Amino acid sequence: MSEPQKTKRKLTRRDFLVLTGAAGGLYLGVTLGVLPFAQLKLAEFLDSSGGPPSNIDAVPLAWFELGADGLVKIYIPKVEMGQGIHTTLAQAAADELDIPWESIRVLNVGTGKGLDDPVGTSASNSTSSLFPILRQAGATVREMLRLEGAKLLGAAAETVRAENGFVFATQDSARRVSYGEIVGAVKNWLIPDPLPALKKASDFRYIGRPMPRVDLLDKVLGKTQYGFDVRVENMAYGAVAMPPKIGATIKNAAAGAAESLPGVIKIVIEDDFVGVVAERRDQAWRALDAIEVTWSETHAWQQDEIEALVQIGSGRGVTVQQEGDVDGNLRGAVLEAEYFTPMVFHAHMEPQTAAADVRAAGATVWASTQTAVGVRRAVAKATGLKEETVIAIPTFLGGGFGQKVNSFPAVQAARLSQAAGRPVHLGYRRPEDFQNGFIRPPSRSRLRAAVNPNGLIEAMEHKQASGQVAFPFLPVFVSKVMGADFGAYRGAQIRYGIPNKRVQAWLADLPFKTGWWRGLGLLPNLFAIESFMDELAVSIGMDPILFRMANLPLDETGARMKKVLEVVREKSGWGLPAPQGRARGMALGYDVNTIVACVAEVSVSGREIRVHQLTGVADAGLFVNPNGAAAQMEGGMNMALSSALFEETTVKDGALTPANFGAYKFLTNADSPQIVVELISSGDEPFGLGEPPLGPVAPAVANAIFALTGQRLRRLPLKLA
Repeated sequence: MSEPQKTKRKLTRRDFLVLTGAAGGLYLGVTLGVLPFAQLKLAEFLDSSGGPPSNIDAVPLAWFELGADGLVKIYIPKVEMGQGIHTTLAQAAADELDIPWESIRVLNVGTGKGLDDPVGTSASNSTSSLFPILRQAGATVREMLRLEGAKLLGAAAETVRAENGFVFATQDSARRVSYGEIVGAVKNWLIPDPLPALKKASDFRYIGRPMPRVDLLDKVLGKTQYGFDVRVENMAYGAVAMPPKIGATIKNAAAGAAESLPGVIKIVIEDDFVGVVAERRDQAWRALDAIEVTWSETHAWQQDEIEALVQIGSGRGVTVQQEGDVDGNLRGAVLEAEYFTPMVFHAHMEPQTAAADVRAAGATVWASTQTAVGVRRAVAKATGLKEETVIAIPTFLGGGFGQKVNSFPAVQAARLSQAAGRPVHLGYRRPEDFQNGFIRPPSRSRLRAAVNPNGLIEAMEHKQASGQVAFPFLPVFVSKVMGADFGAYRGAQIRYGIPNKRVQAWLADLPFKTGWWRGLGLLPNLFAIESFMDELAVSIGMDPILFRMANLPLDETGARMKKVLEVVREKSGWGLPAPQGRARGMALGYDVNTIVACVAEVSVSGREIRVHQLTGVADAGLFVNPNGAAAQMEGGMNMALSSALFEETTVKDGALTPANFGAYKFLTNADSPQIVVELISSGDEPFGLGEPPLGPVAPAVANAIFALTGQRLRRLPLKLA
């Protein structure tokens, strides 16, 4: 179950780069050897409209700006889409800087500002990757301010302290100078050698505490800008023709009556692209419907054909985990089971959207995107512009879940803007969003295992097949070299301490776009593994929690897992009788070094499944903001429950169905259960929590249904016979 721990390299004085800006500010870069990971700017005022300077040759992850008023702004390329990372990162920086909470702001910044992040916001790594860097940078800046503040106070460095945005004389707190005053007065800076130590946990003011979200007030007041909120001078609105069937392409098109409709500015007809630009959005949609487009004939795919493509043993299987002698130990009484998960939409509240202003010299694009660098690259390619002349500005996202790593609407808006000579805003309608984005691929798992009478698993095999998840976003050669899509088999590896285990993965070529979905393959694969673990426990008459404890790895990860299992047993009332007409089931998950256990309490009325309570226990290392962590748990568990009970995308007559929310079933407030969350801290390093809570929910519910009814459900969404 454990993974190799990466050796962490400590920062040294050599990892910092100091530059003096033209306005007398300070640039402090954390380079980590040859790659600059973070740079900070302290200056009285910004040279122009705000944000970090664009002329520093670096690939940083954050900029700090400290003004003469003591306000600290942190510019980062990680986008906020409801997960609360701007708040947790503010806590890391503010604690080490030692400033008042109300003095810090966290802001997104677009490309071309020295913060070009090729990774984007994904994979539950935003907090875990930036947290240690922001802490060390903040501590270093605080020490630099303390040393310079001592000089301004005419005091020895050892007689002053930096605290709450000021440098004080230790023996006379009335003698003080603010951080802003120090920055305004100092022109030459020195990096302390050695670097200052980070705060002890006992000295934290903000880290580990439920601080209020830094973006809350603007959201409450309606000031936060989402993709659909973008407005620029002289902006028009666009609409683009989308294929009505899977694989359909434009055969021919004619403007027809669309050109003469009110508000129409430009009809755009190219070989592979048909769109319209109008003064208002409704006018653009009306004109689009009037354009005469003929689409190519395509195969009328049906659902059974799609499921037939996702087969174990079809094509070349790639072994992604191998330990011991599996075949030699899968003898005698071997249990075998097969599981299936369907396609689902991302179903984020905000459809895909972007605005673009393309000119001869360059372009600016505002996009609801998880990867501004990807948008810049795609728009440059589509418009023929040089990449460095394209500025991509990410807005706040009304949900992303992996879907918004694509650049489709940004490219389409840019093509319309280039043709019309005006800024153009493009916003998908829901059917366009459902039919023309990436979806979670279907997956199939087959597991076999042998268990001895003592409850120890002697051997286990997991064979898994899925459509693509990560490969559509990577260079073609990667898929040829790797063979197995790491996104599709995420969560498929067997993490228990089983001496003989093997995991093989097969990849299906599907006729529509599949890709990232929150957690990638975690939910489908853990549904299979943890349902199967329950089947194994039942087969030998052993309590499911004790059965898992008996098969944990004998290492630090196994110890953390045991603690999580103990706590979820206590908090869920596992050892007590369930209320009349109900039963409990449980499951355990491991992802990005985070451990999550879930107990579901369910009842059944006819064919209706009702989940009354989910108890989730997580060990994600250090919880920077417990309130934010609990919210991530609750949101992730609800999303997983929606997938477990309701969500399903199918193919009928060559099209993805359904086309809108009316027919697409998902969890509502009336369906949402009581959720109990318990957080277990296990160190001084935060791990990811955006995706791990999704893994164990579906199997916990399925296992509870079996305990109550005797029906073993091996296909999502869960439906009783």
